[in-house]
Amino acid sequence: MDLLITVIMLLICLVASNIISHYIPLIPTALTQIALGILIALAFNGFSLELETEWFLLLFVAPLLYNDGRYFPRDQLWNMRGAILGNAIILVVLTTLGGGYLIHAVIPDIPLVAAFALAAILSPTDPVAVNGIAKRIHLPEKVLNLVRGESLINDASGLVAFNYAVAAVVTGYFSLREAVFDFSYMFVTGALLGLVLSLIMTWIRFSLLKQGIKDATLHSLLQILTPFLIFIVTEEFLHASGVIAVVVGGIVHSLLRERTETMLAEEQVLTENIWSTVLFILNGIVFLLLGLNIPSSMQATVDNPNINNVLAVGYALVVGIGILAIRFIWSHFFAIYEYRKAKVGEVDKPTIKSSLVLTLTGVRGAVTMAGVLSIPYVVASGGPFPERSLILFLAAGVILFTLIVATIFLPMLSKGGAPGEETDEFLDMNEARTRVLRVAINKIKEEMNDDNKTAAYQLMDEYSRLLQPALDQWGAQRPDRPAMLGKITELHRVALKVERGYIQQVMADGGMDKEMFEAFEKALELREEKLSQSGRARFFFLVGSAVRDFRRAKRKYKEFAMKAEGRTIQIHALQAALEYLQGLKKGNESDNLIQFVILDYKRGIARLKGTADAFSEKTEAQKEELRLLVMDAERAEISRMFENGDINREQARELRRAINQIESLTLYEHEE
Repeated sequence: MDLLITVIMLLICLVASNIISHYIPLIPTALTQIALGILIALAFNGFSLELETEWFLLLFVAPLLYNDGRYFPRDQLWNMRGAILGNAIILVVLTTLGGGYLIHAVIPDIPLVAAFALAAILSPTDPVAVNGIAKRIHLPEKVLNLVRGESLINDASGLVAFNYAVAAVVTGYFSLREAVFDFSYMFVTGALLGLVLSLIMTWIRFSLLKQGIKDATLHSLLQILTPFLIFIVTEEFLHASGVIAVVVGGIVHSLLRERTETMLAEEQVLTENIWSTVLFILNGIVFLLLGLNIPSSMQATVDNPNINNVLAVGYALVVGIGILAIRFIWSHFFAIYEYRKAKVGEVDKPTIKSSLVLTLTGVRGAVTMAGVLSIPYVVASGGPFPERSLILFLAAGVILFTLIVATIFLPMLSKGGAPGEETDEFLDMNEARTRVLRVAINKIKEEMNDDNKTAAYQLMDEYSRLLQPALDQWGAQRPDRPAMLGKITELHRVALKVERGYIQQVMADGGMDKEMFEAFEKALELREEKLSQSGRARFFFLVGSAVRDFRRAKRKYKEFAMKAEGRTIQIHALQAALEYLQGLKKGNESDNLIQFVILDYKRGIARLKGTADAFSEKTEAQKEELRLLVMDAERAEISRMFENGDINREQARELRRAINQIESLTLYEHEE
């Protein structure tokens, strides 16, 4: 029961962290999740979850790396093979040796071999945190691909180096020859097993299809199970690298999927939807677990009276800077080597800035924490593992240090773009989405007639709700946003003035009694208050006696609206405002703003006339027909924008993907 409650609590924190990141985008989601984990651990008096390396690698690392292998661009993987292998193997060795000597020199109490172990487990990078930072800033695509590529391999190389260093500390024995042989065996055997096992899983799926077993859910489950099975077989039975095996398995799956996408379309769509949920949960929980374990990892060092806390923090900073310095030196000199070896114009000239960007993307994360927590408490002789608590403290400190440094400095270095990189001349994604949604609404208007008016207004209402967030996000980036909002507000005010004029004229002609007139007037005043740009006016309106008047007027307004006489007057008032707004159109860009206000009035009139009825089978069928027509128009607009060079291929794919998802939902029929 405690485990179940813990899992539910982690999922709640996962949701909370993403909501917080929406409102505070400057802080990466990963950092927010670590902070929540730390707060939980402190709030529940040192609560933590033990991260056993084996199950952590199986549950988290295996599926995450398998997915990375599925989607890593193979042409980039091949073209950057030198840089990727250099970072994943040579840089790991340099970090282990250089970092080990640095740690031992700065902290002599940590034996050299134990220092090698700490440096080795600090060598794997964590691309998930970097991806979170990259979502809000512009990082060069080459840098992102290199970080993702090296992370496919350096988890394995870093863990192997760490395990050998720890074994050397525990047993007092180390053989370089055996270490090189074992690493080669684990790497090659893991790669071969990943290839073979992935092919076997694919053969099983196709054999089931030949037997007539075509349940898409069953086949999706087999795909989800694949990385776990590959990892278990590789690690437990042949003692090779399960990390390398799942990466190769993911790449093989990607190659086979390209040849069967059309044949297994339903399965692929379902599997991708499941994977997106699984990966969202795993990525988030990894950093929550990291935060949960940081306080307990640091507790022993903080409580130790023989270790000065300020000095311990200083040690963590020195180790963190040293690890990043090794990465910077390697990255810069390797970039110079590639530049001199390449033909003229093939590779940009390396700069200090580009090397710094690549250095700061080397954020350490959950694999480091999981590995360092697996350090045994005692050695073979029965004595304690030397400075275990301090090693845990330094690992946690370096993880936080690299995350915070990347969060602060990567946005600064990314300003102005990478050297030689062209300025993005394509539309902002929110602007492109806005254009598509406007086409959809216009298409509904074209297809609307007396028979399908109810369905058309309901569908326009749905698309308007989709359009508003896109407009808000796009408008937030536009310098003329205040002017846009001001024009829309002014149009609403003018329309309300027309409504008031009509109602006052009806009252003057004796078309309503005084009580009804006062209710209409009060309702109009309340609508004007909502449009007020004055924060002070809104404040006094909300906290003053107007709150009571609002509730009273609202009740009376509804009572009159239910009467045929009051409803008729209200409809005519709205129609008067609508005719006035339509007369304001001048055939220029401002017509778009007028049209939004007109649409609000049309929906209001439809509701009062009873044409916006609730659910009916006929209305739903008409909405489905209209929605399919609208999707054709949206796709045509996307093709037009792509052909005109307004959007790039990736943007077009994302827009089409959103339409395809709505289409799948529209055509979906539930089966028991």
